Amino acid sequence: MSSDGRPINNSFRSYKRQQAAISRRRLYPVTAFYTAYSIILLVLAWRTAHPYLAVVFFLAGIPVWTLVEYVTHRYILHGRFKASQVWYKKWYKNFAHQRLDPLHWEHHERPTDGLHINGVLKDLLPLFVVAAPLSFIFPFYTTPMLLAGVIQSYLAEEWIHHCLHFYNFRNRYFRHIKGYHLYHHSSRGMERGYGITCGFWDVIFKTRFPDSVQARLSSRGKPSGLTAPNNQSESLNVAARRF
Repeated sequence: MSSDGRPINNSFRSYKRQQAAISRRRLYPVTAFYTAYSIILLVLAWRTAHPYLAVVFFLAGIPVWTLVEYVTHRYILHGRFKASQVWYKKWYKNFAHQRLDPLHWEHHERPTDGLHINGVLKDLLPLFVVAAPLSFIFPFYTTPMLLAGVIQSYLAEEWIHHCLHFYNFRNRYFRHIKGYHLYHHSSRGMERGYGITCGFWDVIFKTRFPDSVQARLSSRGKPSGLTAPNNQSESLNVAARRF
């Protein structure tokens, strides 16, 4: 029981609903901005001499994003960036230390904290402002459409990640990736399972979970054991030990 006499499970469900709402509100501007960009490009591309090729390039952004997702999650979000006192290294080392180190470790500490589930518009906007104009060096129906597909896939990943932490769908694919991702949040799985929407690159780069864990994830759909918001990390460790 909680301090006010209510069951902890009910208190945690209420907490998760509140945090899910926070996470959604952070995702709406990102979704609106990048989706509008993608729609505009698709409409314009359909009026070019190569509309079907433009769609192919757009769809090619999906597998490209899965690789970006893996590399970013493994080497940037799980990276450790130390500050430097050397003058010619100081600016980018300190920038990485200050801006990148807090991004993901807070999420692992508090996996249902709505402020640390997904990024906000300003996070990738500087990169987009540079990449989008550069993409138009190439024919409109090629690289610009590929970038739009990558961006749209990024949005899909952000919403999927949101759902993994807040919802329980019966879909077999969702149940598997939810278990896969929650095991990654445990102390035993943190150094593996960097794929969020798929585990293909974990197989290629040999960071897939052991077969025994995979079998249990497939059969159970997700590790259980989440309890209260003040004990989330330990709860995930309990879930990991069950595997």
